[in-house]
Amino acid sequence: MGALKERTGGQILVDQLKLHGVDTAFGVPGESYLAVLDALHDVNSIKFVICRQEGGAAMMADAYGKMTGRPGICMVTRGPGATNASSGVHVAFQDSTPMILFIGQVGLDAIEREAFQEIDYRRMYGQMAKWVAQIDDAARIPEYLSRAFHTATSGRPGPVVLALPEDMLTAKASVADAEPFRAAEAHPGPAAMAEIRGLLAKAKRPFVILGGSAWDEAACEAVKVFAETNRLPVGTSFRRADRFDNLHPCYAGDVGIGLAPKLAERIKAADLLLVVGARLGEMTTGGYTLFGIPAPSQAMVHVHPDPEELGRVYRPALAVNAGVKAFAAALARLDPVDASAWARGTETAHADYLAYTKPVKCPGDVQMAEIVAWLDATLPDDAIWTNGAGNFATWVHRFHRYRRLGTELAPTSGSMGYGLPAAVAAKIRHPRRDVVCFAGDGDIQMTMQELGTAAQAGAAVIVIVVNNGMYGTIRMHQEREYPERVSGTDLVNPDFAALGRAYGGRGETVTKTAEFQPAFERARASDKLAVIELKLHPEALTIRASLSEIRRQAKSKG
Repeated sequence: MGALKERTGGQILVDQLKLHGVDTAFGVPGESYLAVLDALHDVNSIKFVICRQEGGAAMMADAYGKMTGRPGICMVTRGPGATNASSGVHVAFQDSTPMILFIGQVGLDAIEREAFQEIDYRRMYGQMAKWVAQIDDAARIPEYLSRAFHTATSGRPGPVVLALPEDMLTAKASVADAEPFRAAEAHPGPAAMAEIRGLLAKAKRPFVILGGSAWDEAACEAVKVFAETNRLPVGTSFRRADRFDNLHPCYAGDVGIGLAPKLAERIKAADLLLVVGARLGEMTTGGYTLFGIPAPSQAMVHVHPDPEELGRVYRPALAVNAGVKAFAAALARLDPVDASAWARGTETAHADYLAYTKPVKCPGDVQMAEIVAWLDATLPDDAIWTNGAGNFATWVHRFHRYRRLGTELAPTSGSMGYGLPAAVAAKIRHPRRDVVCFAGDGDIQMTMQELGTAAQAGAAVIVIVVNNGMYGTIRMHQEREYPERVSGTDLVNPDFAALGRAYGGRGETVTKTAEFQPAFERARASDKLAVIELKLHPEALTIRASLSEIRRQAKSKG
């Protein structure tokens, strides 16, 4: 702790952000935290990104946390601002992303009166954050922020919510600054690592699944070396495909929505599963069908930074409470085992993955698989791909091959509207890298106003809007359950390309596959915000089946 300094609460808070290494904050201004905005006025080291809606701001903070491994910072006002922001906080919670949300609060003299826009955030956010608190005394701001940064980053990372009463931020206090935070990481013990090697040595059909957050390049490299040395097949959990080079000969595929049938069979037939970092939620387990509950038929080694996650659904043969970076480093030190029993199977698994990701035809003049494959071949390996939720995203997940960590920003929570805010945050963080957002027509309209944030921030993202005139995922389920009874899923949409131009960027509409390449090249060359609208045929509802085919199958069962 340093010397005592008298400052307002707003100044104390901003000083703590500086010393904890914050360089960017996202938010929508509000009168409830004017003292913080005023303190930011004199600070050149923290950029405040002015957003259009609090949900988009919180999603940007989540994306920033994913990219940096440090808490993404979001600032919103009380009441409506806080409730809007909850969508992004939920993403951070389910995605295990470090984030700190600051909410302006009514003055202490009005607490518990249901004052204007007053909410008790401890109750509101109780199940959506790792820790929720209200700072009533300006002198305790260094203490609260130190805990917030440690809590958000240690164990299983996640969001922290701090409410800031308006009069607390203007009150003065004499207090010393805290020290910069250092995230704690659990390390695996030598006995656990020896047991893992023993299980691997006895296995005939092992399989590795990588997922979760808090990875870095060194951890990815260590796991790659371990897989190469032992010739192990490796899959990645839902929307974590950038944890392992998809073109590496050990890569077997994405263990998520639309799981390749051969990959599902391979995982079910495995006799040893090494799961590193993944929570093993619904999307990564095929709706909890890949493994028996609570006892999987496969011997399972589950490695996770949160002890409460171990055994939550599946009883592992060996539970290892460890962070992915520490565990990956320990894996790299293990002596290799005889891989002759499964080496050929690993080669087959990769060949099956390559075959499954070759472009396939869909109805209409716009071929999504060909477009994704062309982008995959054209963009550099460090290009960042973002998406929200919807059937449109399955084309990206299946036909794009991620090569490097930090190139996939997508919500494991399945939140619509995530792709555009994430792309804006990514371009602000990495202005020289290509950033491409894939969005559905329903998906993007959840956060479409953040095009204004991109324009103001000079974030030259390329937004590809896949427009089929409906909430496609819901329509898919509707046709399966209630064929031909369309209700509540049709959309009347704006001219998305014109909207891109309205914000001072480029905008083009593509109605045929051949039109996409030149449109994209023009957008990329412009170095401006760009929107490319793809007119997708309504029949192209999924990769595997058209709308009519889904309807016919449902009617035949009925």
